[in-house]
Order: sequence, then structure tokens, then C-alpha cells
Amino acid sequence: MRFLILGGDGYLGWPTAMYLSRQGHEVAVVDNYFRRRACLELNCEPLIPVPNLQHRSQLWEAVSGCRIPVHVGDVCDYPFLRQVFQDFHPDGLVHYAEQPAAPYSMMGHREAILTITNNLVSTANVIHAVNETNLDCHIVKLGTMGVYGTPNIDIEEGYLEVEYRGRKQTFLYPKTPGSLYHLTKAQDGDLLYFYCRMWSIRVTDLNQGPVYGIVTEESAADERLYSIFNYDDIFGTVLNRFLVQAVAGVPLTVYGKGGQTRGYLNLKDTLACVELALQNPAAPGEYRVFNQFVETFTVTELAHRVRDAGRDLGLDVKIQNLPNPRLEAEEHYYQPAHTGLLSLGLQPHYLDRETLQAMLKVVQQHRERIDPDMILPRVTW
Repeated sequence: MRFLILGGDGYLGWPTAMYLSRQGHEVAVVDNYFRRRACLELNCEPLIPVPNLQHRSQLWEAVSGCRIPVHVGDVCDYPFLRQVFQDFHPDGLVHYAEQPAAPYSMMGHREAILTITNNLVSTANVIHAVNETNLDCHIVKLGTMGVYGTPNIDIEEGYLEVEYRGRKQTFLYPKTPGSLYHLTKAQDGDLLYFYCRMWSIRVTDLNQGPVYGIVTEESAADERLYSIFNYDDIFGTVLNRFLVQAVAGVPLTVYGKGGQTRGYLNLKDTLACVELALQNPAAPGEYRVFNQFVETFTVTELAHRVRDAGRDLGLDVKIQNLPNPRLEAEEHYYQPAHTGLLSLGLQPHYLDRETLQAMLKVVQQHRERIDPDMILPRVTW
């Protein structure tokens, strides 16, 4: 099949492109290098230097024999995006081309407007490009479990059946996002749901938990094929950040009481979930939602796991509770469903000590590049 990866330079986008091409699919990528520019502006460059998309595409072709065409441009530029659709004719696409960081979205007016504009206009452009070029093209959009918030009832996969005054109705599950970024992820889902009803487009929304991981089977041959791995307070996800802190000898920064519970998954499982969604597309007019995670942990539980794995490697890992820079519940009920992808055949990877130690060893190889000043939180809300 022919798959288009929007945001193909990102932490998830580039591994997805390599993975799908290795499975025998024709893959093309689009990116405008926002993440790289933002990291330069904020002085929070990734741990491991990686070449640009064109260079990585050449490296991947030399290693695998698989060609991945690269389109450098902005998904918010509709003529550019429409031309990519007309040239490539995708059967399906993965929409990673959104500003991905909650802290960035809460930094100030400029970052807020960029987040709103990029995330919603890019999604609207994708919808219109599909409608104008191939209504059968399946849209897989990366959502986030953060749209649900932390309700005091079980979280279903996308929908909730409500009985009220003797009548029943199924609604999209109520959303209570905790940052502007998460709000835009809820809104882009509403856009897609609207056009599923209006134009019968096909959509799968993957509400994903935080992802961890560095090396995949595809990138193991050459670290220049690694994904962009951030460990800073803006773009770094919590477990990846803890791994770098452990190696640097910086106490693991647990915000508040550390009882914040979320669903996590390995980068390798993200790739498998995306492929399963693409190979089993939603029906015309269907807005399908999968909750994409494997295990749930509190932040404190993650910190303890990293501490124990690090000590086995001779690292003196300490944990420090900081005042929480975020407005969020630090102790709460959290019971989300996640059966859809398992029913399609997902074979999960679990966060065991061996997995943690393998990631710590990769980080150790780049220890000299760690900048401790990038770790402590700079944005509050």
C-alpha cells in the first residue's frame, strides 16, 4: 500500500516511515522541521545528533534498499499539501504533523497561537486534501490520552453510552484536557468526527499515552537513523527524561506527589499500532477511536523503576519531588479501556528492567552531550 507520513522527521514519524517501508509498503514523508527550529530557539537540542530527513532517507535506502521520498514543506500550506497528495496518491496517511508539547503550548501568546493554528489548520487541510483527491484514503491521526483528563469514572475508547430520563444516546467521551496542546488534540478530533458525518471520510484516532524508547529494529544498524530524542522540559517525555537524568547524576524530577497515572507504551508498539490501524481501516463515515497504551504507571512508579535499573548499572540514581509546575490532579482514579488494538493483534512490549537498562546504556554512550540546565521545568500553568 501507499502511506504518507505527515511529520515524518519527528520522534514517531521517522521510525514509522522506516518501519512501514521495511514491511514492503511505499512510503513518503512530509515535514517542515518545526521541532528542529524550536529546539534551536529554546536551546534544548536532542541528545543524539541526527542528520536531516534527506540524508536519513539516503542512509535508509543504503541500509535497507527501501526508498522514502522526502517532501519538505508545511502541512498548513494547502497548495503544497494538495500537490503531495496528487503526486503520491496515498491509500492511507498518518497525521503526526502537529505541535506535540503541552509545555510549549503554555509558554506564551506566540506559542499558543502557533499551536492552535498549526494543529487545527493542518488537520483541516488533511481533510480537504482527502476529500478532493481520494475520499477512500484512510486518515490515522495521532491523538492523546490527555484529552480525557482524569475523570472519576472508567475511560472508554472514544465513546460513552448515556442513559438519561429513560432514553439512551452514544456520545464522544467527554474531554477535559489539561493544557492548550491537549485542547487542540480534542478539537482536531471533533473536526474529524464532523467530516466523517458530513463527507464519509475514514478516520482512526489513536489516543496515545506517553511513548518511551530509542532504538528500533530499523535504526539499530546506524545511530544516524535514530529518532529525535528530546530529554528537556519542553519536548522530552517523562520516562525518556528520567533516563537521561539517571545517567547525568541529576535527581529524577517527580512533579508534586507523583501520583499522576498515565498509560505508557514502547516506541516499537507505536509502530505496530499504526500499522494495524492502516491495514484494518475504518469504514467510510466511521470515526474510530483506539486508546493506544500498554501499561499504566504513576510518575513515582516510573522513577522507582529507573532508579532500580540504574543502580544495577552502577548509577547513583536519586529521586526529587519538585513543586508541580502544572495544574493537574496528583492523586486520582484512572481506569482506561484499551482493547481495540489488542483485538487487532497487537503483541505488546512491557517495561521490564532489561528494557530500561538497554535504553540507559544508549544514553550513557552520549553522556557528554547532556546539558543539566535543560531538565528543570521552565514553564508553569
